[in-house]
Amino acid sequence: TMTDHKTSKEQKYDRQLRLWGDHGQEALENAHVCLINATATGTEILKNLVLPGIGAFTIVDGHKVSGEDVGNKSLSPDKLLDNDPEFFPQIYTCLRLGSVLWDAGVTFLVCRTYGLIGYMRLIVKEHTVIESHPDNALEDLRLDQPFTELKHHIESYNLDSMEKKIIVVAKYLEKWYSEHNSQLPKNYKEKEAFRQLIREGILTNENGKPEDEENFEEAIKNVNTTLNPTKVPSATEDIFNAEQCENITSQSPSFWVMAQGVRDFVRNEGNGKLPVRGTIPDMIADSDKFIKLQNVYRDKAMKDAAVVSKHVEALLQSVGKPPESISEEEIKLFCKSAAFLRVVRCRSLAEEYSMDTFNKDEITSCMDSTDSEMVLYLMLHSVDRFYQQHSRYPGVYNYQVEEDINNLKLCVNSLLQEYSLNVNVKDDYIHEFCRYGAAEPHTVAAFLGGSAAQEAIKIITHQFVPFNNTFLYNAMSQTSATFQL
Repeated sequence: TMTDHKTSKEQKYDRQLRLWGDHGQEALENAHVCLINATATGTEILKNLVLPGIGAFTIVDGHKVSGEDVGNKSLSPDKLLDNDPEFFPQIYTCLRLGSVLWDAGVTFLVCRTYGLIGYMRLIVKEHTVIESHPDNALEDLRLDQPFTELKHHIESYNLDSMEKKIIVVAKYLEKWYSEHNSQLPKNYKEKEAFRQLIREGILTNENGKPEDEENFEEAIKNVNTTLNPTKVPSATEDIFNAEQCENITSQSPSFWVMAQGVRDFVRNEGNGKLPVRGTIPDMIADSDKFIKLQNVYRDKAMKDAAVVSKHVEALLQSVGKPPESISEEEIKLFCKSAAFLRVVRCRSLAEEYSMDTFNKDEITSCMDSTDSEMVLYLMLHSVDRFYQQHSRYPGVYNYQVEEDINNLKLCVNSLLQEYSLNVNVKDDYIHEFCRYGAAEPHTVAAFLGGSAAQEAIKIITHQFVPFNNTFLYNAMSQTSATFQL
């Protein structure tokens, strides 16, 4: 039955459902991933995407399996899809493929293991994230600007009876405001003074000893997190000011329609504030009072989301789309996540490789340290240059290693000269890359396969924030870095 299927699925995917929820899992099951070249890295990525339940795969590989595929060395993009031009337009290089996918709006993730080096490059014109799951999100309590219902709730309490930290902080904040012309405690000194204010309020018994009041202690401990000012985060503000948010058409993705709905709320009913998130942290309080307070926030969040819904409905109608094309659930989730929205825009490969638009400043400033991972990026470019000239990678044949070292050095120098890069690449790296002989050790491929699958899942589920746009892993030093190139 349907229920049995659901529970067996819940058991099977239990851990990942906690990460990205039913809707994330559904996105994975409806996804179609195309893997080009089943190298050691490719098969590792595949394994890590099959396990979480991706719906469909297409594997494009023009090679017969040979002995060397075990630590695979054969990477011939030229063979790519020649045999079946109907399948894809004929594409000869990453750049060609990159530009076709860029125009088609398909996300492209380039992954490569070269000796002890792992490389990934993400190419996506625009990727929107509603649930970015930040590690240290501040609570949305509005104690500095309480909404009417919260104000009434706070006023209904008397501090002589045991209360929870939010109410304790709120009560003392009123007192603080009256003495500091309605300014929040900002710096460490002021926050310490505010803590002292709460300490003085702890009830004492007849011997003058402070009562053991956990909730007051808890309030003192949490002054930093509960007193964050209520404001629209700059990343969300940038989204509101984006052109896509301004000009909604019938082609606009639902993300931008909802973004304008929330923006209109902020500028009107919200009085400059985002919709209330509606969740509160655990705290010491009896469950009855906790639930009452929780409901104050939850009800306000529902009200705010309903107002945003009205804005979204009006917007959809204005561009000739049915109001139900964006569900209530989606709008609620969007409102709840409004402080954590993210938009990732990567540069195209064409921009990265072109003389006029390559990111010279980033490369030069990173190369101030000669052992920055950036040197690996320059070396990968250099071995590709070597391949163009010699139709093989350096160090593939033992008897040519010495000769290859000199030739690779020439490639490095011509690359630096061509791009007018005044940086120093140590000879050690040239020797090391010749030693690799373009081999693909499985340990490095496995690490990169796990990382790439994780990024693919972020893209498919539109949850968590993908890197932007280049990732390099150095297995010699066990370090990694991301760059915007």
